Amino acid sequence: MKRKLTPTARSLRKRMTDAEIKLWKHLSRKQLGVIFRRQYPIENYIVDFVSFDVKLIVEVDGSQHADSETDRLRDEWFASQGFKVLRFWNNDVLRNIKGAIKVISNAVSPFLVEGDD
Repeated sequence: MKRKLTPTARSLRKRMTDAEIKLWKHLSRKQLGVIFRRQYPIENYIVDFVSFDVKLIVEVDGSQHADSETDRLRDEWFASQGFKVLRFWNNDVLRNIKGAIKVISNAVSPFLVEGDD
């Protein structure tokens, strides 16, 4: 299924939201000690950001995701595959990027070993 979603993922990379762009500036280039990929297809889904190093998915959502049953089921599927999913609202990322990075960094840090680069 990944191949079918690849063109869609490429398109999403080209038109990321302001919040996704702002967060990507902090996740790219291994700044938190792990590699993140953006707008990446996994099975039937495209995730905003994923680190396979620590099995962490980061989603940045707009209001259309409020109380979404689809998102709940999606998160359950990812959890069944061993992923942890963190969700942030667009406004939270735009207004408090340091807070979002701290939450993500705290999720990553238990997996980092002293001296890892």
